[in-house]
Amino acid sequence: MDYKDYYKILGVDKKATQDEIKKVYRKLALKYHPDKNPGNKQAEDKFKEISEAYDVLGDADKRKKYDELGENWNQYQQQANTGGNRRQGGGGFRAEQFGGDEQDFSDFFETFFSDSFGGGGRRSSRRSSSMRGQDLESSTDLTLEEAFHGTERQLNLRDQKLKVKLKPGIRDGQVLRMKGKGGPGMNGGENGDLYINIHVQNHPRFERRENDLYFDQPLDAYTAILGGKIAVQTMDKTLQMNIPAGTDSDKVFRLKGMGMPVYEDPKQHGDAFVRVVITVPKNLTEQEKEMIKKLARK
Repeated sequence: MDYKDYYKILGVDKKATQDEIKKVYRKLALKYHPDKNPGNKQAEDKFKEISEAYDVLGDADKRKKYDELGENWNQYQQQANTGGNRRQGGGGFRAEQFGGDEQDFSDFFETFFSDSFGGGGRRSSRRSSSMRGQDLESSTDLTLEEAFHGTERQLNLRDQKLKVKLKPGIRDGQVLRMKGKGGPGMNGGENGDLYINIHVQNHPRFERRENDLYFDQPLDAYTAILGGKIAVQTMDKTLQMNIPAGTDSDKVFRLKGMGMPVYEDPKQHGDAFVRVVITVPKNLTEQEKEMIKKLARK
């Protein structure tokens, strides 16, 4: 059996404290846990490797012996295994590995990997402690129209279908928490939570800023000069907007309450801001060109 550098496997310095080693191990164990990487053999092997490393470095006495023996550690381990206590010397998992706090995986690890590390298939006779289920993450893409009106999504998680109702006004980057919809708890532990990341796609016409909407509106030169009404299409309706005579291009008009619904109170809306862009008439007749020339001379 080749010598394994457990410090390198965990990515810690040889002078690291026991608490530092425990923190690193927790982070890696959560990342490579089989429940979080179903069917991923590489992640499973990595999980076994870091757990084996922590079984030694996480125990102050074993760590001291490991540091003293160096490359002779494997020989020491083999001798310990033949001494009758295979669980103790063969890379088993101690109950104190996770400190018994927020994510107590200790008994699960001991049972799950008993065959791989010399347990001979024996389950721990000690009653397993409860374990909270794993938090899960998902994401969904929405159009701006869906974010405006609200919508529903059906998510497929571990062979179960979950219908999620999304309220009007939901924002890009928002994260929804669904309590108890994550991984199942073990031994009476509560279920984990589901976190849904919201991605609202860019719109070709409307730009969202908080709850306000910004967009450009073409304006013909005649109405810009003489004034009048133009039809403006907002997100959910068409309305008539007054244009004062002599309106310049890039003039911005505010349409109160025509923006996005407020997520916390969908009956309230932001505003819409309309920037008019004057369009130059094309394909003028000779008579129209002559009239414009006369106006220009005056």
